[in-house]
Amino acid sequence: MVADLRRHELTNQEWEFLAPLIPRAATGRPRAADRQVINGMVYKIRTGISWRDLPEHHGPWKTVYARFRRHALDRVFTRALQQIQAGRGAKASDQCAHNRSGHTAEHESWHQDSLPLSF
Repeated sequence: MVADLRRHELTNQEWEFLAPLIPRAATGRPRAADRQVINGMVYKIRTGISWRDLPEHHGPWKTVYARFRRHALDRVFTRALQQIQAGRGAKASDQCAHNRSGHTAEHESWHQDSLPLSF
């Protein structure tokens, strides 16, 4: 749990979703905290700064960059996105079933793929 959540950092809920997808090192020297490093990646992406300008509280920029590259090559971010999309698809399916049972929202239209769009 993070006591002082800063701007551009993951919430506890976001971290709980992402943490199981982060590969763990089996052996070797102690690593920088995963959440700290992931928050560094998020900060870099959201602000557009260069890796070298990453604030020190995210850890060494080389560490954050190296893990970003490794996670990208290992498709960690792709798997996370797929799980998010799968979760949203399940919610949309539940919503579709609910709507087909006669309970519809006032301002809801249907997309060509039968996923509800709310306005």
